[in-house]
Amino acid sequence: MIRVITDSGCDLPMEVLEENQIEMVPLKVTFEDGESYLDRVEISPREFREKMYRCRELPKTAAPDPNTFMEVFRRALNEAGEAVCICISSGLSSTYQSAVLARDMLGTEKVKIIDSLSASLGEGILAIRAADLARQGLPLNTVFEMLINYRDNLKTVFTLDTLENIVKGGRLTKFQGLVGNILDIKPLFHGVEGKVEVLEKLRGRRRALRRMVSLIGEMSREVEGCIIGLSHMDCLGEVTELKKEIERLYKPARILVAEMGSTLGTYAGKGGIMAF
Repeated sequence: MIRVITDSGCDLPMEVLEENQIEMVPLKVTFEDGESYLDRVEISPREFREKMYRCRELPKTAAPDPNTFMEVFRRALNEAGEAVCICISSGLSSTYQSAVLARDMLGTEKVKIIDSLSASLGEGILAIRAADLARQGLPLNTVFEMLINYRDNLKTVFTLDTLENIVKGGRLTKFQGLVGNILDIKPLFHGVEGKVEVLEKLRGRRRALRRMVSLIGEMSREVEGCIIGLSHMDCLGEVTELKKEIERLYKPARILVAEMGSTLGTYAGKGGIMAF
């Protein structure tokens, strides 16, 4: 059976990874005090956010190096013969490039690398889909083509409760962040070809969350019977309510809820919510 590999940017809980036999390659996160950890291996999402809240500067994430991917690919080829690797968007990290370099160094066509053009549970749902296809015993090239098609139809929308982290990260000026906070602006973002763009700006958290729910229906015509992912940064109560509303309105096959890890959590900040 095809081995499915992803990276820690997927935000899939460990039990979901194990249930689907997905191997995860961790990114590295480094804090302002110089301490580094393997994401979701040496530091949990809860430990990450507690440490980040205490920092003046945002932590930095680094992609796995090609040698790490080479070891994982070699093991997958020895044990399964073929592999597909789902990576966090190349617009957010160099992880995809690192995986491609490792594959090329091995000189094999038995490992397919996919740029998810997403992150968090957008990437995670793609990995789950890969595991489903692998269990069906489909040829590697067929699996690859089906995953590319699935990826190209995947939609993303998310909102932030605070602009502090994207100001720290240089995505907004301090003045823009100050104005946004004073006016209680809650921007809605969406993914466009692997990058993040502002979709709408709304006044107030409740209005932003209501609009988020309606956008899920507008952006995905066939929500019923599909998997929806909701990842969050320290706001489980609100996400639980969102989940109930989405189930009531759209009747998806499953709604997967997970905490954001370091890759997206760094910029989302407390109260960030993403839907896929």
